[in-house]
Amino acid sequence: MSKRAYISRYLIIIKKLKAKPYSTCEELQAHLEKQFDVLQMQDELLNMGISKRTLQRDFKEIGNLFGVDIEYSKKEKGYFITQGEMESMNFERMMEAFDMFNSLKIAQDLPPFIYLEKRKPLGTENLYGLLHAIKNKFQIKFVYQKFWETEISQRTVEPYALKEFKNRWYLLAKNGKEGAIKTFALDRLSNLEITNKPFEFPLATDIEKSFNFCFGIISPSDETPQEILLSFNAFQGKYIKSLPLHHSQEIVKDDDTELQVKLKLYITYDFEMELLSFGNNVKVLKPQRLINEIKESHKNAFEQY
Repeated sequence: MSKRAYISRYLIIIKKLKAKPYSTCEELQAHLEKQFDVLQMQDELLNMGISKRTLQRDFKEIGNLFGVDIEYSKKEKGYFITQGEMESMNFERMMEAFDMFNSLKIAQDLPPFIYLEKRKPLGTENLYGLLHAIKNKFQIKFVYQKFWETEISQRTVEPYALKEFKNRWYLLAKNGKEGAIKTFALDRLSNLEITNKPFEFPLATDIEKSFNFCFGIISPSDETPQEILLSFNAFQGKYIKSLPLHHSQEIVKDDDTELQVKLKLYITYDFEMELLSFGNNVKVLKPQRLINEIKESHKNAFEQY
C-alpha cells in the first residue's frame, strides 16, 4: 500500500472516532470497508478487508505520526480519542490540509471541475527549514526586504514560531539587533541559512498569548485590547456567523435585519483593512476611536473620485 493510502486510512479512522466516540472494532472495520472506493483512489492495488491486528497497528502509527492517542474504554466498550482542545484544533487544520491535497491529487486530471487561483506559493519553500530551526533552537540568517522599502537587509534572528494569516506565512523571531520579537513575511525572505549556533527560548515568552487579542500579524506592545461592537446587515451577518472574525467574537443581536457582534481586539491596521473590505455592509458602533478612523478612511477614498 502507498504511504498516501496509509495516511488516508488513518484519517478515516480518526474522523470516525471524532464523529462517533467509543466505536467498536467491528464498527471501524465496517466503516473502512464502506470507504474502500476512497482508499482505492490512493492505491489501485489495495485489497479489501482490515483485520483487528491491522487496526491495532494503525492506532499505534496514528499516535506516532499525528500525536493522536486512541485508547479502549472498558466501560463504554469502544475506542476513543484522548486529545486536548489545542491538540484537536491543530490536528483539524492538518487534516483539512491533507484532505485538500488529496482532493487536488485525485482531480488533477479533471480540469473542468477544479479552478485554482493563479498565484505562486508565498514563501512556503522555507517552511521545512524554519520548522527545523525552531524545533532545534538554532539561530538563522536570511536576506529580507520589506514591501515599503527598497533596501535589502541581512538578518540574524532567533526563530520562535510560524503564523499563518490570509494565505500568507510569517516568521515570529527575536531580532538580534533590537532584541524584540518581530514578524517577517516568508515571501520577503530569501537565502535562508540555518546556523549551528543555539539559543535559549525565554521562559517568560508566550507567543500564543501575545497574539490572543490580535487580528492578523500586528501585536502592539504599548496598547490594551478594546471592546469592539460591530453591526452587519442580515446578509453579511450569515457569513460572519459561519466564519467568525476572531475567536473572541460574541453575538449580541441576531434578527432578520441585523447581526451585532462583540470582539476584544487591538485596533490595528490589519483589522481596519478587514472592516473596510466589507464596505457599507458593516457599521462600527464602538469604540469612538475606531469609528473615527473608519470614517476618515471612507472619506479619503471617496475624495479620490
